Amino acid sequence: MTLTLLRQGSPLATGLAQLQILNGTQESAGPQFDHVLKDHRIEPLRASSLQSLQINLGKLCNQTCSHCHVDAGPDRREIMTRETAEACLDVLRRHDIPLVDLTGGAPEMNPQFRWMVEECRKLDRRVIDRCNLTILTAPGFDDLPEFLAANQVEVVASLPCYLEENTDRQRGDGVFQRSIQALLRLNALGYGQPDGRLPLTLVFNPVGPALPPPQKSLEEAYRQQLFERYGIVFTRLITITNLPVSRFLDELVQTDRYEEYMAQLVAAFNPAAADGVMCRTTLSVDWQGRLFDCDFNQMLDLPVAAGDVVNIRDFTPVRLENRRIMTGRHCFGCTAGAGSSCQGQIVPS
Repeated sequence: MTLTLLRQGSPLATGLAQLQILNGTQESAGPQFDHVLKDHRIEPLRASSLQSLQINLGKLCNQTCSHCHVDAGPDRREIMTRETAEACLDVLRRHDIPLVDLTGGAPEMNPQFRWMVEECRKLDRRVIDRCNLTILTAPGFDDLPEFLAANQVEVVASLPCYLEENTDRQRGDGVFQRSIQALLRLNALGYGQPDGRLPLTLVFNPVGPALPPPQKSLEEAYRQQLFERYGIVFTRLITITNLPVSRFLDELVQTDRYEEYMAQLVAAFNPAAADGVMCRTTLSVDWQGRLFDCDFNQMLDLPVAAGDVVNIRDFTPVRLENRRIMTGRHCFGCTAGAGSSCQGQIVPS
């Protein structure tokens, strides 16, 4: 089994060590994100209306993917407790946040997952399960597709490529074939069908240090290849840029491509993408209940700048609205090219 950075004892298992590389020295760091915003006459990023509560249920996962910004894996044990999950639900009961975005690790491996889905659906919230697909074929979880369909949970599923070699290179041997099995089961339950009743979104992120290709043309290629090869259909495809965080940052450093990749992200800065970054409308909650502007800031241990509102238990809308977003050089990943968010490409191609 491939070990996570934490279990390897890697310095990059901590957000502080990652930030030291990202920030660099004054001479070597390169342009700072806020300075580039100012050069383009863009105000510092601030939150607007809260449309999505993204809840990270923990770092436990059945895979150890080479690009994972969470450093998740089978050897991690951090998972959200029932008490913290209840605190999240309490916020949802008291405030009209339309979307609940469940992520991990493999969020389904948290014992609270099914209960939390059911409670969110009782509140008539849209629920997204960010799924690695292989968990749907794992022993003890193989009834998950039926559970997700019965609760009308939207599935956002990682599939880095429609070619087996590329997917397995990023996610591990055998992942592609198990992913295809899971997609066929989801299709059989009604996911990804033209009626749109059960949305199935596929997620592409580059295998190496490159920006994603245009989302629309890539979706067309995926649609053709997956249908012709396997008879698989899906609702849409979104592209997400690999941010230089955690295991992908480690890979960049180990291959001596970090500075090259950062220069690529900075050179591709797109002012239009900065206007639509997900942190403006999303609040991220970690497995302990701590609050962050986005999932990437969570992994870098950069909490929200909202005074004493640092945990979901302290949730106070007036303190969180219009808060200044905590930014850094990793933010160039979300604003490069057509932009990148958990909802995919920001600027239409």
